Amino acid sequence: MRSFSLILLIAFCSSLAVATQPNVIVILADDLGWSDTSLYGKTTFYQTPNIERLAKRGMTFTRAYSASPLCSPTRSALLTGLSPARTGITVPNCHEPRVVLQATTGKKAPVDQKAIQPDPVTRLKTEYRTLAETLKDAGYATAHFGKWHLGPEPYSPLQQGFDFDLPHHPGPGPAGRFVAPWKFANFKEKSPGEHIEDRMAAEAVAWMEQQKEKPFYLNYWMFSVHAPFDAKKANIETHRGRIDPKDTQRSPTYAAMIQSMDDAIGTLLDGLDRLKLADNTIIIFTADNGGNMYNEVDGTTPTSNRPLRGGKATMFEGGTRVPGVVVWPGIAQPGGRSDAIIQSEDYYPTLLEALALKPAKGQRFDGHSILPALKGDSLAGKAIFQYFPHNPGVPDWLPPAVSVHRDDWKLIRLFHGGEKGAHRHLLFNLRDDLGEKNNLAAQKPELATELDALIEGFLTDTKAVVPVLNPAFDPAKYRPELEGKQQPKGKAKAVAKSAAKGKDDGDPALQGWKARDCKAAVKDGILRLTNIGSECFLGFSAGTHSGPTTAKFRIKAKAGSSHFDWLSGGVGGKQKRTDFSLKGVDWEEISVELPAEGPLGIVRLYLPMQDQAVEIDWIELASKNAGKPTRTGF
Repeated sequence: MRSFSLILLIAFCSSLAVATQPNVIVILADDLGWSDTSLYGKTTFYQTPNIERLAKRGMTFTRAYSASPLCSPTRSALLTGLSPARTGITVPNCHEPRVVLQATTGKKAPVDQKAIQPDPVTRLKTEYRTLAETLKDAGYATAHFGKWHLGPEPYSPLQQGFDFDLPHHPGPGPAGRFVAPWKFANFKEKSPGEHIEDRMAAEAVAWMEQQKEKPFYLNYWMFSVHAPFDAKKANIETHRGRIDPKDTQRSPTYAAMIQSMDDAIGTLLDGLDRLKLADNTIIIFTADNGGNMYNEVDGTTPTSNRPLRGGKATMFEGGTRVPGVVVWPGIAQPGGRSDAIIQSEDYYPTLLEALALKPAKGQRFDGHSILPALKGDSLAGKAIFQYFPHNPGVPDWLPPAVSVHRDDWKLIRLFHGGEKGAHRHLLFNLRDDLGEKNNLAAQKPELATELDALIEGFLTDTKAVVPVLNPAFDPAKYRPELEGKQQPKGKAKAVAKSAAKGKDDGDPALQGWKARDCKAAVKDGILRLTNIGSECFLGFSAGTHSGPTTAKFRIKAKAGSSHFDWLSGGVGGKQKRTDFSLKGVDWEEISVELPAEGPLGIVRLYLPMQDQAVEIDWIELASKNAGKPTRTGF
């Protein structure tokens, strides 16, 4: 009898311990730049009162970094505590049909590039123990809401430790658009014009209410503020009247997207308050990479990360410095601020330490606990690394690189970017030179050597598959003056087009089509595309084409999913899209229906990112209102 009572007491104490464990919410914004919120005093155009409300409850980090300047690598790092250098997920290609679980050394590169990029992984392997799996084993209910982009089943959230996943979508962005109608496979809007973030936040609060009697881990990885650029019309018009034409942040559509993102965070906070869970809930808010400065919306770029240099897909600060707030009742000082350097990989080991949970046997992390910083201490001497062995053709691009931050210093190693295959380095003092204008590597060679030794140790420890020398490199084709610079507009484009990846503007052989984030050349009647980046597309002014249109093209490419879109008002106009899939056969003819309601304006054929060349025989547009079809036979 006495032993039975003891068992009951132990069981009761165990259940009490589980019930008092704090809840965990991770809010990950997509493409939200450091200067895109009002946390740091860098914007007057964007309004984020609920993010400020969040900051008043916890600690704001002025030097929070993503693991990568692109989304999927950061998502994998946050969930596993492992660097993209270790997992091999270094580009956002996890929606592609091709399953690659091990990074390999690349085989070739164009003659104007000194290094060959590695072939990256396309799925987050289920062998990695995720934060969701650890918390689930500790008695937590687990759910994922929003964007995933780490692989479809059998690599979806449901196979990575989450009990529930909504909308269970493997793609790189919202299905079709933010404002309904959506195109998710099994998830429909409840009312016309419903915004995806309004719905996601409401569903997340409803789930929290169901779980309030036990600890829960809620992953809210927002679709906002990634493309497509779409928002509530009333909000767009509100912000249109607030534009300062002299400010580089001047897209009313993007401002409206940020408003909906901020409103969703307010819905979560309201739900926690109503359910009386706020005092026992940890909230981590951050972003997967810097703000997007290379797409076009409202006749401008979506945002500007000024005073930081560069943006999404670059290794400069604008690509990786992101907003960061941690709310932790009893640990993080409400309204506090910290200049400590933290990174995506740090959150998992921090939660384990503070929750007194042990890693699994043999489990390791590339991140480190930031618990001292949350308590107000510094993290002097802490080094963080970012590995991005790619060079997408965006403004402020760099060749394949890896970087280290330590205290005020940042060193970027450009793989084989120097003379005779040696690495080249960029060294910046971020305290004095936040815009990364002054490379001090030649002035401080000893410091550069010291920091590069840290990089070498990091690459060795993570067993990173690194870029290798390109034996086909032709110095005569190399254009070093274009490195790290935004490509000029207007007349200067003609000078840069042959060397700047994705800038083929005036080649008459393209017959009016323009290539972006790839190189295009026509030979023997076939358009051949190489150097294909994550935003590769062919653009064309559709002229008289109006109303429902059929776009057809004959293509030879790897299997993959992509889309055809049209901008009814030209560049900066309303973007609409239709998705398509490639089977990857020798040659295939694709037909895509574009349900336009008026003039097509500009049409764009996007291609899945791949290492092999893509060949296109012809492209045809046929509209009922345009008379004869427009067929481009190259």
